[in-house]
Amino acid sequence: MTVLANRFSELTELLPRFEKKSGSQIQSAALIIAETFISGNKVLICGNGGSAADSQHFAAEFVNSFSKSINRRGLPAIALTTDSSILTAISNDSSFNNIFSRQVESYGVKNDLLIVFTTSGNSKNCLNATKIAKDMGLRIIAFTRTDAEISNSVDIAIEVPSLNTQHIQECHLLAYHVITELVELQIFKEQFE
Repeated sequence: MTVLANRFSELTELLPRFEKKSGSQIQSAALIIAETFISGNKVLICGNGGSAADSQHFAAEFVNSFSKSINRRGLPAIALTTDSSILTAISNDSSFNNIFSRQVESYGVKNDLLIVFTTSGNSKNCLNATKIAKDMGLRIIAFTRTDAEISNSVDIAIEVPSLNTQHIQECHLLAYHVITELVELQIFKEQFE
């Protein structure tokens, strides 16, 4: 079997297991995100590496628009992975482990929402961000893998039943696209009718 066939086969087998394990969490996450926006609060999103890119992608879907069939207002979502001056200042002056927690402390207010992407489930800077967020009264959603350490410190854990980083990220992408669509349907339902 080729690499191409293997990877497609693995993902095809994983997707139904992911839906069974995390389908209700995905729906719950969409409700909490919609409630956050409806109440006038914002969403902060973070992650490392490919998960940093997912953070930016997810934020862009809210700020711009996911569904091209509607013309809606922007929704306040901020990726904490984009300001190189902030990231390097905190890393240089303090610790890379604080790059997200310091931003949560700066931008977050009670009833905001923190979304964390961590394929390993134990990234120190993500764990530190959840600790600060919890202390400040933010709700927290984690996109991660099964049995992740971070799942114990968040309100909703969307866990992929795999240890393969690429497949975890592929499932995360599907989940946050579905979530964005559900959020838009809830907030802007009259535009879909």
